[in-house]
Amino acid sequence: MFSLSAFRQEIPPRTYWMAVAIAAAGVALLWCVLTYGGYVTPIFLPSPTDVWNAATELCLSGVFAADFGRSCCRVFGGFVAAIIVSIPIGMLMGNFRIIEAAIEPFLAFVRYMPVPAFIPLIILYAGIDEFSKMLVIFIGTAVQMIIMVSDVVKKVAADFCKVALTLGATPAEIARKVVWRASLPGIVDVCRINLGWAWTYLIVAEVLAANQGLGFRIIKAQHLLNTSIIFFYLVVIGALGLGCDIAFRLSSARLFPWTREYLGA
Repeated sequence: MFSLSAFRQEIPPRTYWMAVAIAAAGVALLWCVLTYGGYVTPIFLPSPTDVWNAATELCLSGVFAADFGRSCCRVFGGFVAAIIVSIPIGMLMGNFRIIEAAIEPFLAFVRYMPVPAFIPLIILYAGIDEFSKMLVIFIGTAVQMIIMVSDVVKKVAADFCKVALTLGATPAEIARKVVWRASLPGIVDVCRINLGWAWTYLIVAEVLAANQGLGFRIIKAQHLLNTSIIFFYLVVIGALGLGCDIAFRLSSARLFPWTREYLGA
């Protein structure tokens, strides 16, 4: 038996998904009551029917498919580039103090700057093509990811490194076989968190003279006060982000089952 209020104890999958379904049904019911009951005007909160009709029209016309594909390319292009750059730099910063001293102050300075503030410079240096849009997402995720990877690496127990050094391992072997493997679960979690940030920067990226994309369509619908399209595309972005998050969690649980501990017997 289990208690629903048990602190940090696992619950059956059926109970977990039942709680998810009840919460989702509650939100949907409130939405229907507010819209079909006439408590909120459609311009502020469209009904599920209005959103469905807008979604159907966009899907049948092929507009949604084009927007979906273009935005996915931009998000994953910028995010993969951020991973390729951030993980090696974060590993070096976490293992070598001299590299940390050279890089971290600059990153700490840049990470407090809002990404939209870089748009004029990005247009000046990179133009307004697809590369510039990926660059916005890259900047928004890479700086944070480097610092987070470095923090994960620093948390690897020093005793592990000392034991490896005593056994005759070289610094390169310690970094590759001890630090990398010990920090890999945390690095995967860092990637999961920053992929969520990559999706949030999509609308910012598609301000740059885009003519397709989920963010572009939201901005265009905003100008036309078409809240049905805005809601549909927000739901799509949220569903994409949630799907990516679940994929990361499932992969992490399968690859690193020892990282989760519960207090229950």
